[in-house]
Amino acid sequence: MAREKELWVFGYGSLMWSPGFEYEQVCLATLAGYHRDLCVLSYVFRGTPEVPGIVMGLRPGGHCQGRAFKISAKDEADVMAYLQAREMINNVYDPCWLEITLEDGRRCPAYTFVARRDHDQYVGDEPQHEKVRLVLQGFGQGGSALEYLDNTCTHLRDLLIRDAALETILQVAQQQKAQKAKKYAK
Repeated sequence: MAREKELWVFGYGSLMWSPGFEYEQVCLATLAGYHRDLCVLSYVFRGTPEVPGIVMGLRPGGHCQGRAFKISAKDEADVMAYLQAREMINNVYDPCWLEITLEDGRRCPAYTFVARRDHDQYVGDEPQHEKVRLVLQGFGQGGSALEYLDNTCTHLRDLLIRDAALETILQVAQQQKAQKAKKYAK
């Protein structure tokens, strides 16, 4: 899909609550044909190559509600360079233009990042207990994978977006962390 005059960026994970770039407008948006999932091993921001964490990616199927950011023409080059540096460290994503529906019903192309299923950091088919383990162990330059997941779920709730799969992983991870802390406190 080619882009039009306006530059929109679609955020579905940490870009929703920590975009890190200037924008002129933000609104809710829906991307059809993809869903948000903990499916990418993090070797930098939420883990290391030796002890990876796990972060979000878009996977085919379903739909994804997130936030769309409209970028001003004067900021386009800076924002695109920033996104390239932030998201493409290990080329685990396919940056692409996909059609989104803005909350006012308008449809437009938006720049976003789809997880590459052929990449060695892609772990989309891992069972829930493995994703929980990766959430609990991951800690990198940006903090813990648990904090990342908690921030994402909190932001989704604030936007009245329900993501039952992420909420379940977060709840299980928090329970296991509390049980471990209780065990070591004895």
